[in-house]
Amino acid sequence: MKDAPLYLRPRVDPPLASLLGDAPFLHSLVDALGSPLNVLLPEVVAENAERFRSVYRRHHLAGRVYFAHKANRSSALVRRLAACDPAAVGIDVASLEELRHALSCGFTGDRVMATGPKDAEFLWLAARTGATVNVDSLAELDQLAETVRQYALPRTDVLVRLSGFESETGPGGAGTRVLSRRSRFGTPVAEADRLWTALERHADSLELVGLAYHLDTTGLEEKGRALERCVLLMDECRARGLAPRAVDIGGGFGVGYVEDAGEWERWTTALSEAVLGTRPPLTWRGHGYGLRNEAGTVRGSAALYPAHRPTAGPGYLDALLTGPAPVLGRTPATLLLEHLHDLYVEPGRALVDQCGLSLARVLEVRPLDGDPGRFLVRLGMNAGDVSLEEHGVLVDPVLLPRRGAPDDSADGGPVGVHLVGNLCLEADLITRRLVFLPRTPRPGDLLAFVNTAGYVMDFHAHHAQRQPSARTVAVTDEGGTRRWCPDENYWPLTHPQGASA
Repeated sequence: MKDAPLYLRPRVDPPLASLLGDAPFLHSLVDALGSPLNVLLPEVVAENAERFRSVYRRHHLAGRVYFAHKANRSSALVRRLAACDPAAVGIDVASLEELRHALSCGFTGDRVMATGPKDAEFLWLAARTGATVNVDSLAELDQLAETVRQYALPRTDVLVRLSGFESETGPGGAGTRVLSRRSRFGTPVAEADRLWTALERHADSLELVGLAYHLDTTGLEEKGRALERCVLLMDECRARGLAPRAVDIGGGFGVGYVEDAGEWERWTTALSEAVLGTRPPLTWRGHGYGLRNEAGTVRGSAALYPAHRPTAGPGYLDALLTGPAPVLGRTPATLLLEHLHDLYVEPGRALVDQCGLSLARVLEVRPLDGDPGRFLVRLGMNAGDVSLEEHGVLVDPVLLPRRGAPDDSADGGPVGVHLVGNLCLEADLITRRLVFLPRTPRPGDLLAFVNTAGYVMDFHAHHAQRQPSARTVAVTDEGGTRRWCPDENYWPLTHPQGASA
């Protein structure tokens, strides 16, 4: 007898829920454009930006929300954000091509922040167009200054990215010394004095406008300590004649993928039990997602994104701003207000939350050898087209039956399936885990992977074996009529051109 189904059903908010409920429309798109297919809702990204801005207003803070472009390649999303309030919304670009794309989509250089590793061409175009450069190291700072001088470019605004924050926790800041986790990006705070000296030396070419950090953690306390440390360091800068005015706290605000906390807790508990061998495997060939059985004890840590997050996105930013400060005893929001500092944030995944989905046609369904009642389901996509596993995101797809399919009741209820891709590779698994669907899918049905716009949709897309990568369309609602156009044809105009279904 099989164990009860373990669901990880997706969180679906309106208007994505409305789109998902229109199965005939989605089937018509795949029929016309092929599988896989990405579908985006540009208006949602603007609504998400406004939700972040509402947190600023609640705390009476100035500053800008920068979209981390690497989260999605879409032109439609970038163009829609370019149409937002220029003082409120900008874009974070991490490559020369992202910078060129942002400029072509309507962003002016003064709304662009250049981050990430930078080559000479990237630095030149950023400085030439008036972008703010988020400098990663002392060497990059020197290279940028030399570029500005050599090509007689305008004085360039810079932020310096810091890492290696250290603080003490406990009453009055005395107690356990805490060091933030190591990062390959940013200059360690212990070496900050070298940065200030270099900025003084390059005053003719560069202007320090703020300090930045981006910590690879979900911990509010660790991020709050870093923010407080930046405020203190900006006091040091002003004492040396520099004039920073902004703190950039990066991204990492998170997204909640799974609707029900209980489902997430049951599944992660069952994973540990399966690793121990006290229940049947939940995954292909017993994959443990980083967990292992050592003499009857679970060891390791699960390499999984926390798919159920009750506090995420703008709510996470609000929690960070209202949290305690370890040394000065005032909330981060109060510190920023007292010092008249602007706040910059760089959400990627959180800004495209609920902005889209990825569709795949079911190509083949066959029983799984040696596991009665389980099936292999081959889809018209590969793992690069919807890189859930690559990012540790576990969430069920939604089954969209073909119109005119037989009654679901004839299929005997929920069924466990392994979803596999269209490449001639054993490793091409859409999901390593066993996924439960409400019935056995049939060829011609669609599976909709919900909320894939953040990193999952196109970050790892490729053309291996000459398989086509997913096309992307933008969908808008005009007076109750749903319309679509190719992503590259979307413009945020009153009457966007496109085809109606």
